[in-house]
Amino acid sequence: MSVRRREVAIVYDRIRPEERLLFDAFERLGVEAERRYAPHEIHALSGERAGDLPTVALQRCVAQTRGLALTRVYEAHGVRVLNPSAVASACGDKLATSAALGRHGVPTPRTVVAFDHDAALEACERLGYPVVLKPVTGSWGRMVSRLSDRDAVEAVLEHKRALGGPDHGVIYLQEHVEKPGRDIRAFVVGGRVIAAIERASDHWITNTARGAVASRRELDDDVADLAGRAAAAVGGGILAVDLVESERGLLVLEVNHTMEFRNSIETTGVDIPAAIARHVLEVLEAGAVTWPGLDQEAVAAHAPALRAVA
Repeated sequence: MSVRRREVAIVYDRIRPEERLLFDAFERLGVEAERRYAPHEIHALSGERAGDLPTVALQRCVAQTRGLALTRVYEAHGVRVLNPSAVASACGDKLATSAALGRHGVPTPRTVVAFDHDAALEACERLGYPVVLKPVTGSWGRMVSRLSDRDAVEAVLEHKRALGGPDHGVIYLQEHVEKPGRDIRAFVVGGRVIAAIERASDHWITNTARGAVASRRELDDDVADLAGRAAAAVGGGILAVDLVESERGLLVLEVNHTMEFRNSIETTGVDIPAAIARHVLEVLEAGAVTWPGLDQEAVAAHAPALRAVA
């Protein structure tokens, strides 16, 4: 495929190892991907489309609010963005993610949302202790609490009131799932489950940012099917789906739309940045961003295609 200069762009606000790997992946494919530093971007929202915008943009901003806002601006000018704003909105807010997964019957830990102190305490009684309290926005396991009794919940709620801000008025609670010392992350690119890792830790939060150790996970039908269903439920795209093994079977914990992958390439033996770059070029060639539909029939129709291609 012949790609003209500046047809493809990578938008970023920090150059992490992932962004360097993506730059290299496009170069290996013979594509000159424009590098656009998000904090320096200026865009008018009226008048004609700016002439210097790419045809397809890969959104890699670390700052969630900035990345989502810039995606919406690009889309307003007709740029095809991966991931689209609808997907970023669904994944960047845990409440929105849970709503999408629940709407499509994707199994998750039991989840309750409340909006004041007394309702939150009642919700905890319904779930049973311990409960897990999470901020609706955030990553890397920050500000996630496992609370063993009413006193602990009341203490954290008092801190949330003191912090203020609209997000702290949304109290997002989940049952605590007894993990077997690990969870699973599956990588989905354009409807294809390409690889998976296990993240093991002595800590109850099995996140590599908190010291968990990653190892290769053989892709089986159960992991591939559930990861694919979860990806389809939020709109599809370039995603990482976190799952946990429970007494009820596999459950989806969350879906990440600007995934980190640098430590998973050697672990899985899969060239994840190359898979992403190839998918961007597929979207460029197809002329549109098309993901599995958001209705239940569309999710079911795409299930056979959501299989592993390691």
